[in-house]
Amino acid sequence: MIDLTLGEIAGIVGGRLVGGDPSTAVTGSVEFDSRRLEPGGLFLALPGERVDGHEFVARALQAGAAAALVAREVTDVPEGAGAQIVVPPVDRRVTNAMVLAADSDGSGAAVLAALGSLARASVDRLVADHGLVVVGITGSSGKTSTKDLIGAVLSAAGTVIAPPGSFNNEIGHPWTALRADESTDFLVLELSARAPGNIRELAEIAPPRIGVVLNVGTAHLGEFGSRDVIAATKGELVEALPDAAHGGVAVLNADDDRVLGMAGRTSAEVVTVGTGRSADLRAEDVRLDDEVRASFRLVTPDGEADVALRVHGEHQVGNALSAAAVGLACGMDVAAVAAALGTARAASARRMDVRVTADGVTVINDSYNANPDSVRAALKSLAVMARSGGGHRRTWAILGEMAELGDDSVTEHDLIGRFLVRLDVSQLVVVGRGRPQRALFQGAVQEGSWGSEAEHVETAEEASAIVDERVQPGDIVLVKASAAVGLWSVAEHLLASRGEEKSE
Repeated sequence: MIDLTLGEIAGIVGGRLVGGDPSTAVTGSVEFDSRRLEPGGLFLALPGERVDGHEFVARALQAGAAAALVAREVTDVPEGAGAQIVVPPVDRRVTNAMVLAADSDGSGAAVLAALGSLARASVDRLVADHGLVVVGITGSSGKTSTKDLIGAVLSAAGTVIAPPGSFNNEIGHPWTALRADESTDFLVLELSARAPGNIRELAEIAPPRIGVVLNVGTAHLGEFGSRDVIAATKGELVEALPDAAHGGVAVLNADDDRVLGMAGRTSAEVVTVGTGRSADLRAEDVRLDDEVRASFRLVTPDGEADVALRVHGEHQVGNALSAAAVGLACGMDVAAVAAALGTARAASARRMDVRVTADGVTVINDSYNANPDSVRAALKSLAVMARSGGGHRRTWAILGEMAELGDDSVTEHDLIGRFLVRLDVSQLVVVGRGRPQRALFQGAVQEGSWGSEAEHVETAEEASAIVDERVQPGDIVLVKASAAVGLWSVAEHLLASRGEEKSE
């Protein structure tokens, strides 16, 4: 973050400085994991499901942290070890499950509020003094893949800070924002939500100048209740943008009616992207290679260029168009944007990560997260890969639960089971004990899979055993489920047991 003294930080967060010199500067990073702290850094004493960060304050200060941000003063700190900034209590507005589980006294809410205030002060100063451009991305699916593409595009024009993986909640958002400093040109942030108002709150922490809305799907449907509520929440991002006269740009997916309808909710310049001719930026002549990597003609008001993506999946075309729109909004020309898109690789783990084993099995590890839209996209990619080159390779779908779908969970899992049979996926292995997993399996059976074509097991270890025994050279294996399932172990076991030939 920008250089700040302990006194300045205490003033920003409305806290009380204990045991330190107000003129001492914080020269290291801000961390909630004491193991990651650098000398001169700032430690965040957040409560979690297993441990309370206040228990590690003494250790963090003894390791060289300049100060700890705490909700209550810790008394076992050796004299002279470092300072504490005691933050005031706040009304609890925390939605992060890990913090809520251990936040009976409100300490997590207090420290998170202080973290947000600190991030806002840092971002405001970087925008005003150094021209930092903040880009925000939201959508029911594709946020992380698009974030990676935007990061690759903007890296051709300057220095980029973006979150690792999907670090996009009330902890990860300000933590990432505080990674930006005077040398940062672009801050690219994902904004996720579990309830109405979440995106508005995140946008207040690091106000975006450019906002990207990808889609309105069924992810977290159980928490929101309807897609209309999801759309209203995603639209909080475009409402947070400055007007066009002050550089605000809203990038909207013209292929999604609910997203396109957000144009009336912002005074920013609206740039639409999509495959239809009405879109401001569009992809024409889309082609897929044998590994489902798309090539297309990028058509913009400022010119045209050919794009050949290195990331996998036809759905990446829309993500790439959004990234292109951001690059153009930041002053890049069409040729530079197209070239940058052509060099971009998947930077976040377990998202359409395509690898080949030594004996020729293609493994698609897309196991970081799952919702009905992303599962359908992954299954489509699997089917396209099977038919590439004029042949028909045998396909495997190793699927687990799609979480947080609420009352629609059983129905949505049933539909996925039926969908993959219609795509002619050769083999299905459903992993997990619950009703949704049983519905996925039964949907496939009722649609036409029987015998050993569809199997239902309880654990990832059982799925790995089936893979060991029955997957053959030339097969394609997709592994996908929500993150909590941890199904990536099947993909990693397959690669480890057979040896990896190359990374695509």
